[in-house]
Amino acid sequence: MKALLALEDGRTFSCRSFTGHGETFGEVVFNTSMTGYQEVLTDPSYRGQMVVMTYPLVGNYGVNPEDVESDRVHVSAFIIREYQDFHSNFRSTGSLGDYLTEQGILGVDCLDTRALTRHLRTAGAMRAMISTRDLDPVSLSERARQTPKMEGQDLASRVTTDQAYFWKNEERIFIAPNTPLTPSLWPDGSGRPKVAAFDFGVKYNILRCLERAGCDVLVVPGSTSADQIRALSPDGVFLSNGPGDPEPVDYAVETIRALIGYKPIFGICLGIQLLGIALGGRTYKLKFGHHGANQPVQNLMTRKVEVTSQNHGFAVDLNSLDPDQVEVTHINLNDRTVEGFRHKKYPLFAVQYHPEAAPGPNDANYLFTQFVEQMKEYM
Repeated sequence: MKALLALEDGRTFSCRSFTGHGETFGEVVFNTSMTGYQEVLTDPSYRGQMVVMTYPLVGNYGVNPEDVESDRVHVSAFIIREYQDFHSNFRSTGSLGDYLTEQGILGVDCLDTRALTRHLRTAGAMRAMISTRDLDPVSLSERARQTPKMEGQDLASRVTTDQAYFWKNEERIFIAPNTPLTPSLWPDGSGRPKVAAFDFGVKYNILRCLERAGCDVLVVPGSTSADQIRALSPDGVFLSNGPGDPEPVDYAVETIRALIGYKPIFGICLGIQLLGIALGGRTYKLKFGHHGANQPVQNLMTRKVEVTSQNHGFAVDLNSLDPDQVEVTHINLNDRTVEGFRHKKYPLFAVQYHPEAAPGPNDANYLFTQFVEQMKEYM
């Protein structure tokens, strides 16, 4: 059925809904990955955003339960050039269209994604609305301008877990509500480093990597306090990825600041931004963000280049970091933005990209190993 996408600047794109009637809004961003659309859909870092896939044909390998990165779809809408309803893959258990429909997510195709992507690269990511009911360009663009901006929204609180859980053998083992966080929760005699992982929108593959690196992983809500973490007595603290603007997540910044120097800390994506603010730095919004599986990042320690998977719209301001305390370890070769840093005194480090990939070709598991080695030094 006919649909219309209207940007806040008045530009409109005709399209077709392949998931039935609907209407939604969000910030429009483009993703350059050629595969991995199910991981994109279920990445909590996309909360509040409509995702445009630059690869033209999507849906051809269907969906399956193994490829999800969280317990639900988080994108506001999925925008593609051509939808393929006939899915052909030995792992497939259903079609993309049915998957989106079941979760109430609007999917549209027959849209000139190349023109839309070029516009976003020039004008920047912006708010938009998609509707199958309101097809008036002027009305829909005006409504897009009335929707919330990405800046100033605490989206992490909308995607974090409500209760703590252990990640073990691909499963979430929830702790009973109102259970105090104490050392008795940890498995007896495992000898493995114990990681308290803050969930600001964590992806399952990060938890898989921590477990494979030899850790016992307890995932805690993003609002967990520093006192609660100390009472838990972990060997290390992990700061997860997550959606949106880091500055409104001030409660997490206060907690992180209080934990600096307590135990080794490792952050990814939103985690590096929150850690940067906690260290006295600032963040800013990128023009159209980094979303895809082909971002070149140079490791300044080894001079090697890693082709990375990324998904973020904000970055740490390089000039806001104190060079006497913080050393930049990774840099984006496209725009020279900060992709990683470490503290010169305390055992903490973080990266902006996703070393666990999912989706993406990058495999930088040495970072998880480095985190484990730091924790063992303090065990």
